Amino acid sequence: MGNPKAFLEIHRQEAGYRPIHDRILDFGEVEQTLSARERKLQASRCMDCGVPFCHWACPLGNKPPEWNDALYKGDWESAYRLLNATNPFPEFTGRVCPALCEKACVLNLVEHEPTTNREDEAAIAEAAFREGYINVHHPVRNGKTVAVIGAGPAGLAAANDLNLMGYQVVVYERNEAAGGLLRYGIPNFKLNKTLIDRRLRLLEEEGIEFRYGEDIQYDAALPQLTEQYDAIVIATGTPTARDLHVPGRELKGVHFALELLAQQNRVLAGMEYTKEERITCKGKDVLVIGGGDTGSDCIGTAHRQGCKSVTQIEIMPKPVEGPVDPKNPWPNYPRTLKTTSSHEEGCVRRWNINTLEFLGKDGKLTGVKIQEIDWEPNPNGGRPIMVEKGKPEIIKAEIALLAMGFLKPEHPAYPPNVFVCGDADNGASLVVRAMASGRQAAVKVNNFLDAK
Repeated sequence: MGNPKAFLEIHRQEAGYRPIHDRILDFGEVEQTLSARERKLQASRCMDCGVPFCHWACPLGNKPPEWNDALYKGDWESAYRLLNATNPFPEFTGRVCPALCEKACVLNLVEHEPTTNREDEAAIAEAAFREGYINVHHPVRNGKTVAVIGAGPAGLAAANDLNLMGYQVVVYERNEAAGGLLRYGIPNFKLNKTLIDRRLRLLEEEGIEFRYGEDIQYDAALPQLTEQYDAIVIATGTPTARDLHVPGRELKGVHFALELLAQQNRVLAGMEYTKEERITCKGKDVLVIGGGDTGSDCIGTAHRQGCKSVTQIEIMPKPVEGPVDPKNPWPNYPRTLKTTSSHEEGCVRRWNINTLEFLGKDGKLTGVKIQEIDWEPNPNGGRPIMVEKGKPEIIKAEIALLAMGFLKPEHPAYPPNVFVCGDADNGASLVVRAMASGRQAAVKVNNFLDAK
């Protein structure tokens, strides 16, 4: 490494967020950036640790020591080449990845000040686009064709790798644009959609064909597609959200989280909705049911729409506070309390809360009956048993957003030239894991077709 003692002299410095009073007025990205000089200093903190656990923790197998060293030395182009060797879309993961590599960083174990890998990654990617380090590839075609069903992070990663291998790739997407949850699930204040469009233009220039508005049904269309293409990659994600079957679910004002998030992103893209179709939190008391990232995204969206208040409830216990999780120690990802930029903007957070009933008047939601619960060990092992603890109470709410995750899809038996990847294969997970799965699917397709 260029400066093996930098971590002893330089502390971790994050770029931070735009001021709350400013950022809640728009959907622009909340995260700021450091100067090139400050970014190089942060890259210099990546020590010569001998065993870089960041490699192990990253599903893509990214190698932060290598590209951080190049960044520290000012060789931004080499830094991008090293980063892009394992990560096809660092401009995405540099913004929305929870940075598993940072939690596994040796400096996180010793100082709780890991290297700023995620921010460094985003800075390297932006420099590459800005300085023209990203070149259009024109692969030599091998005469074989592959269909990719689904244009989310897994499908895009698979399509990108297969295209560079020489296959003619056609991507089918049921929505009007590509990106999957990157476009329709993650708010613009975390990931500006112009970044997706920028990458898509490059993929199209390199020869990938996108067909939008194509809702491919496995049972009906696959037999035809398996004859039309040499191989098929299914990357349709997890389209079915986990529902809450309690009285009052049919009331107007109870929505799945993605109904709000996807519609808001479409509005920002120029799509128009009638007053009856529009889902808005303006002037309303909002209840978010679910304590994960999707719930957090709902909180930030509600504030930008002009809500009156936001409460977030979670049925599971409150995570451990602090940097260390005794039940999941380093180098594993700690299941500790996470406070996002959206939480900082204002939110009442409660844990161990069960939802009993949605209450309404004239068909419209007015409140939600909840109850505090506790979890006791299951004498037979397995999932703990939920027991009542407090008395039922009512939270005032004109809109309730269900952010409780997604159901893992079930697939029939497919022909040998059909491959499943991403969330469609593994269930809902991280963008970086979906991309890694897409890349693995591309390798499987290539091995399969090579052996024919």
